[in-house]
Amino acid sequence: MTFLLQHALRRKRSFVTALAVAALAAMHAPAALAQKVQAVQVAPQTWMVQGESALGSSANRNFISNAAFVVTDDGVVVVDALGSPALALELMAEIRRITPKPIKHLIITHYHADHIYGLQEFKAAGVQLIGQKDGQLYLHSETAELRLKASREEMFPWIDEKTHLVPADRWVSGTTTLRLGGLDFVLQAAGPAHTPEDLVVYVPQLKLLVAGDLVFRGRVPFVGQADSGSWIAALDRLLAFDTAVVVPGHGPVSMTAREDLQLTRDYLAYLRQTMGDAARDLEPFEEAYAKTDWSRFAKLPLFGVANRINAYNTYLLMEQSAK
Repeated sequence: MTFLLQHALRRKRSFVTALAVAALAAMHAPAALAQKVQAVQVAPQTWMVQGESALGSSANRNFISNAAFVVTDDGVVVVDALGSPALALELMAEIRRITPKPIKHLIITHYHADHIYGLQEFKAAGVQLIGQKDGQLYLHSETAELRLKASREEMFPWIDEKTHLVPADRWVSGTTTLRLGGLDFVLQAAGPAHTPEDLVVYVPQLKLLVAGDLVFRGRVPFVGQADSGSWIAALDRLLAFDTAVVVPGHGPVSMTAREDLQLTRDYLAYLRQTMGDAARDLEPFEEAYAKTDWSRFAKLPLFGVANRINAYNTYLLMEQSAK
């Protein structure tokens, strides 16, 4: 082999190695920059981790939702599993940092991707998973399959071919009380609202409400195809609880429960009022949207991303109800 050929091969190997190193750095860079899973105590015996106010992406590892856990004398109850297996492992590490007590139950507030892709790690750890029975409809739907497929592409490597949907071990309906370590965890079915399978968790001894995505604190909620009328009715029921602390599905913890529940309710009611009036008057959506005064909500995070589609879906919903 000539010197020139050897030199060319060495340069080629160095170039390939450099590409591989760069690819690995790019793959792992988001983890270094992304928000940490860090548990913060928000009430007696209660901690939460808070995701970013953003859309899910590879850069943020799909860490865009909240999770909470309560430490009792007999073990830990967790609510929601976060948006990727890696995040779930970090959440479990945070729980172990705070207490040596075993994780006994994980309650699923609903089956949206940013709350459930970590379930497989809790399942593997022997934790009992509890969900509202209508979650079974989503698990067996084409929507769930397509969402997972898209997530594997959009959020690789955090969501990949090993990430899979996990059913609950126990399906509940109506109102169910789980008692552990002297605390009552009241599981209240609240759907159809944000989803058909919405489930909230109320701990009366702590005046604690873990509301899932019925409450988006400090940001515009994602309405999607939700029945906003039923969502408002569910919030009215939650407003009747004696609550001091609310852990929302998104956004910081609330120590002003009524005010923050009311903000989500007011936003949904305003969508229904403005888009309902336009639909009944046969006013085209574009004209109705342009003339609507959004100033109360326009400064909230994700307004630019979510509000227009929320308004359009509400317009279609109100248009159907007006017929």
